[in-house]
Amino acid sequence: MSFSAGDSAKGASLFKTRCAQCHTLGAGEPHKVGPNLHGIFGRKSGQAEGFSYTAANVNKGVTWEVQTLFEYLENPKKYIPGTKMAFAGLKKEKDRNDLVTYLKESTA
Repeated sequence: MSFSAGDSAKGASLFKTRCAQCHTLGAGEPHKVGPNLHGIFGRKSGQAEGFSYTAANVNKGVTWEVQTLFEYLENPKKYIPGTKMAFAGLKKEKDRNDLVTYLKESTA
């Protein structure tokens, strides 16, 4: 399974219903239960300034790109055992493609 560009509008809807309660996207917006995702692409896991991560996130050392996020969002607790992210994941490839496409556009 690999990432392929999805529908950003559908990704925005997924973000609003599944992610926005814990994450913000805009530059300078505050962290919530989860970190602000602005600038996530190209950043290593566990590195958003001012957010307290689990050691599991910091030590994973993955660089977030479209493919790594696509894989992570299927089952976060399997991808990073010990993460405190309480999200079961998005099992459908299409949903993950849509969400990652939206995040790529919205976090730069």
